[in-house]
Amino acid sequence: MGIGTGIFLFVVGAILAFAINVDLGGAVNLDLIGYLLMGAGAIVFLISLVLVTRKRSSVETVRHVDGGEERVTQRETRSDPIEP
Repeated sequence: MGIGTGIFLFVVGAILAFAINVDLGGAVNLDLIGYLLMGAGAIVFLISLVLVTRKRSSVETVRHVDGGEERVTQRETRSDPIEP
């Protein structure tokens, strides 16, 4: 979802900066807003890529008590998105 949001912001910013040529009387500079949106889109895109490609791991611990006997089961899962 973050990657799509970054691309969307970048495209809307490019449209405002390069395709729309409207003078609003100096109150609002659409070129500056477009450049800001393009920068924000690029940052969101890069952060999303970093978060998607990082390693993930989780540990699950389950305790079973049967009478006077206690049994502990621990399972660890690791996910490496860049596996050959």
